[in-house]
Amino acid sequence: MRILVWHVHGGWMEAFVRGQHEYLLPKSPDGGAWGLGRGGREWPAAAQEVNLESLDPDSVDAVVLQRPEEIAAVARTLGRRPGVDLPAVYLEHNTPKGDVPFTLHPLADQTTIPVVHVTHFNQLFWDTGTATTTVIEHGIPDPGHLYTGEREEMGVVVNEPVRRGRVTGTDLLPGFAGVGPLRVFGMGTEALPEALNLKGLGLSEERLRISGDVPAAKLHQELARCRLYLHPLRWTSLGLALLEAMHLGMPVLALATTEASRAIQHGAGLVSNDVDDLQKFARRLLDDPDDAYAMGIVAREAALQRYGLDKFLRAWDQLLTELPKSTPRGSHPQSGTASASHDTERTHP
Repeated sequence: MRILVWHVHGGWMEAFVRGQHEYLLPKSPDGGAWGLGRGGREWPAAAQEVNLESLDPDSVDAVVLQRPEEIAAVARTLGRRPGVDLPAVYLEHNTPKGDVPFTLHPLADQTTIPVVHVTHFNQLFWDTGTATTTVIEHGIPDPGHLYTGEREEMGVVVNEPVRRGRVTGTDLLPGFAGVGPLRVFGMGTEALPEALNLKGLGLSEERLRISGDVPAAKLHQELARCRLYLHPLRWTSLGLALLEAMHLGMPVLALATTEASRAIQHGAGLVSNDVDDLQKFARRLLDDPDDAYAMGIVAREAALQRYGLDKFLRAWDQLLTELPKSTPRGSHPQSGTASASHDTERTHP
């Protein structure tokens, strides 16, 4: 199949473009959210950059939507309406925001575009009304069992931790820094030392070691040298960095929020909302590399079983196969807007 899909979530796309299809990624000279294309990533040749304005409408077999505005964008540029004369699914990456658990999904109560959630938690908490929903859990290209745990550090991967604050559990980091050194990776992490002010809290500034935003291969190598992985995020679907750390063979600590308790099986680390317990457990692993290594083995086996790439791609193949067949553009009246049944004017409360 030839699948139109925007490069919105790079981590998710790392897995999706490794399937058996052709992936048409809109590309524009100015890039940005609507024209990133491959974004310089080393993806298979099947991930093709396309100019949406000049794309042959009948060459597209299906579209994977990720933002409500994409419905109208596809109808306007291709003259084919997602869910009407172009098979479509809507992929929801995020946890609901606003008045949880009453947050109404933008595609609630329509019947032509199924909504795909990446976690069971999200499916449970989003109000999608009568819309068809399903769950296809994340898939991770296996980086290999790289764990050494040679550094007596807690590895953390988080983007924009200062701006996102409590969402990413940034306020919890000083407490863990009191237990042992933190090595933090991700975009915007250079602002952490000033924001956390460990010295003002009576802690050595050496307890916070910023590695910043690094390429995936280097991230995997450097992260795997940390004794354990710390996942302090309060409200995220399921951080892909957590699943990558498990694939690497790292023991993991996480708050018992959203989907973490499903992802982290018994013996792979600790999932708890008792921060004191998490800190004590972190100290235990920092002091016992053999125990940490053994838990990492359990974490890796669990991740390979539930979040393996092949399982992910098979699930998507099945879903795409079950969509109605494409209808040539001339078979229906063209429309410059999405069908009213898609209710594109809905917004989150």
